[in-house]
Amino acid sequence: MTDAKTRIEETVKSSDVVLYMKGTKDMPQCGFSSRVAGVLNFMGVEFTDVNVLADEEIRQGIKDYSEWPTIPQLYVKGEFVGGCDIITEMTLSGELDTLLAQNGVSFDKDAADKIRDANA
Repeated sequence: MTDAKTRIEETVKSSDVVLYMKGTKDMPQCGFSSRVAGVLNFMGVEFTDVNVLADEEIRQGIKDYSEWPTIPQLYVKGEFVGGCDIITEMTLSGELDTLLAQNGVSFDKDAADKIRDANA
């Protein structure tokens, strides 16, 4: 377990935005992962994707690391932000924009506004 924890810590600390997901950002393999990756891709956020289906140790390790039972899991600047429902709510409320901006993560504000307009 220590190896998984070390690898997770190295990953979340070496990239500004990390998404632990089922599949990849180009080929998500579950609806929840697809939704979060789709939001980040649409908003032009550069992020590291970690496919938990490719590594059982990481798949369980990330749940233990965050004390969060589900995947996907989004990290910004090494901090756990949340899963699909939380990211969806934050996107629609504008909180995700604020979080990204406060952490110096570039994103397309117009794209974020389009998501909110489409869901209004």
